[in-house]
Amino acid sequence: MNSLDTDLFLVLGSIIALLSVPAVIGAFSDSRPPRAAAILLMLGGGLIVLAITQHPGGYTITDLPDTVYRVIGRIF
Repeated sequence: MNSLDTDLFLVLGSIIALLSVPAVIGAFSDSRPPRAAAILLMLGGGLIVLAITQHPGGYTITDLPDTVYRVIGRIF
């Protein structure tokens, strides 16, 4: 797996995990179980773990902004 794939997995996992926060808030405000939020959190967390374990040397928190810029640059 090349470095750009793991970068994409890390960025997508982070975005999906962040999307679980409004889903949790919406579920609790409507008195519903947060099933969708749990699924989003597991999917995002799985992508993040995959990216960290497959990237040579792993990632640190300080690598995240550069990784996001690389992924955005690759798209555009």
